[in-house]
Amino acid sequence: MKRKIHFVFLLTLSTALFLVVGFSQQERESFVKEYFIGARDLLEIKVFELPELNQTVRVSEDGTITLPLLGSVMIGGLTKDGVERKLAGMLEAKYIKDAQVSIFIREYQSKQVSVIGAVEKPGMYELVGRRTLLQMISAAGGFTEKAGNQLFVLREGRSGITASIEIDLEDLLINGNQKLNIPMQVNDVINVPVDKMIHIYVFGEVKQPGALAVKVSDKVTLLQAIAQAGGTTEDASKSRVTIKRKDNNGKETKTIVNLKDIIKGKKPDVELKEGDVVYVPESIF
Repeated sequence: MKRKIHFVFLLTLSTALFLVVGFSQQERESFVKEYFIGARDLLEIKVFELPELNQTVRVSEDGTITLPLLGSVMIGGLTKDGVERKLAGMLEAKYIKDAQVSIFIREYQSKQVSVIGAVEKPGMYELVGRRTLLQMISAAGGFTEKAGNQLFVLREGRSGITASIEIDLEDLLINGNQKLNIPMQVNDVINVPVDKMIHIYVFGEVKQPGALAVKVSDKVTLLQAIAQAGGTTEDASKSRVTIKRKDNNGKETKTIVNLKDIIKGKKPDVELKEGDVVYVPESIF
């Protein structure tokens, strides 16, 4: 599962990175024009007639900026063009005629998504335009080897209650279910849980006996564990495979399984858990 996800994600990643960084100039200009400036956005301001006013300022939590000559100016909720017109109007009212003010938005801090957990670069990422889940994961450098098979998008609703959206990564990346590649919203938190590694032990008449390290989310079964141990030898007794398991109190139980019935589909495969010991005995014949 891990190799398949990694391979498919690399293919998806290249496309998503292109979309994050390389969306058309027209799309970006449209977004910037319609964007409402908010708290923590970083603005580069230039006044052609008064170079001493040229500076880079960050919008405060209350939506204001402080400038020489003008003092505190409320700009929260205005577009880039709106801020340019407001500042030009204030300068023309007191200092100069036909003021030319330009604004460049360096950081869109008021429109962000958090990506945490098993990604290469956890952090806050700008939500510039319409971005999807895979595009935000791509911006965070992709998954690490410790990522599980699910992630969760935490999203605050209008009522203030946070909902958790579970995304099955196998369905999204392997099966290509694009319904799971959901569009992101402001202040979403993408949580990629770190998967726990467990150990299962396979001994007896298998070709490569020993310990197997697997992810909890992979849900390894008896057949899979024996296959990872190289399969059974010619001398194996497939009808008397033993699974030893300890409960939370340390009490050990033994279960005898007929591997032939599982292979033939007569009985369901057995899901293994942390610390299980599988023993394949030698045939007495």
